[in-house]
Amino acid sequence: MTTVRCDGTAGRILVVGGYGAVGAGVTSCLAARFPGRVVPAGRDEAKVRRLGGVRVDVTDTAAFRRALDELGDVAAVVLCVEPPDESVARLCLERGVHLVDVGAGARRLDAVAALSRTAAATGAVAVLSVGVAPGLTNLLARRAHETVGGAERIDITLLLGTGDRHGADALRWTVAGLAEPVRAAPRRTGLPGYGTRTAHPFQFSDQHTLPHTLGVADVTTRLCLDSRALTAALFGLRRTGLLRAVGRPRVLRSLTGALHRVHLGRDGFAVRVDAWRGDRHAAYALTGREQSRVTALVAARVTRELLTGSVPPGVHHIEQVPALEGLPGTLAAHGVTLRRPVARGRR
Repeated sequence: MTTVRCDGTAGRILVVGGYGAVGAGVTSCLAARFPGRVVPAGRDEAKVRRLGGVRVDVTDTAAFRRALDELGDVAAVVLCVEPPDESVARLCLERGVHLVDVGAGARRLDAVAALSRTAAATGAVAVLSVGVAPGLTNLLARRAHETVGGAERIDITLLLGTGDRHGADALRWTVAGLAEPVRAAPRRTGLPGYGTRTAHPFQFSDQHTLPHTLGVADVTTRLCLDSRALTAALFGLRRTGLLRAVGRPRVLRSLTGALHRVHLGRDGFAVRVDAWRGDRHAAYALTGREQSRVTALVAARVTRELLTGSVPPGVHHIEQVPALEGLPGTLAAHGVTLRRPVARGRR
């Protein structure tokens, strides 16, 4: 094992998926801050070569290792694609390479979080749950949790715009999530700019992470789309059980392709987080446009913070990093509006 410790003043930043909906934004933001140090990477060799990057495949750990060896001076890796497991993260952290992970798979994030001792031993830092959901949802959840003095229950509601440009990985992950078992009921929630919407439980990783990082036993994340008709159609399809049938892979591929072509709504999104403790209730919300763009802005900001040395070695979810507590408010210049607590009182 080769250990390479790099600080924020030197070393390159490898953006995996650097030409995708999120990765292109991360590459652009970081290149403006760290000129000459950002290297876009991905499986499509033609695309990365056009961008002056390198080919890497997160499903081939041996090849990923060779790419790091050839580059030689990688200080940080930003994962804008979802690897199949924690192998790439382990490889980076064992070598002392910092990691920013935009992935949303709860099981894999748990496996990466378990590598905290490995990271601490090499001086590496990993920040997980980076983006809008998970990411900004986690930060708002922490804020609401602290406002009520330690929440007993947290509800997270996310509205996504169907007119936005979502990456292929994000669409595949979302469609696959429709086939997951449901453990909670739909809930009607008021979302700023969108009125009252019915949101449905969905397996975002924030609801699996927050019970551990905040100590809140009851956390549920729900999803709706800006198109009421498409929301009803998708979650109606989930109730039929068709997505869990024998033909699931074919059905999932067809549905992913259809969603990639459908643009019924706009590109806005909204997040609301409610926290309760006894009769105390606090709610925070934010709205913005182009979820992929905002995810890229969050990932770039986290990477910058990590490279300054303000985050201690180890593996952390975004809500565990004090330096990032104010991040939602800093996005105002990019069209993200943070709402103060909108309600207090009894449930």
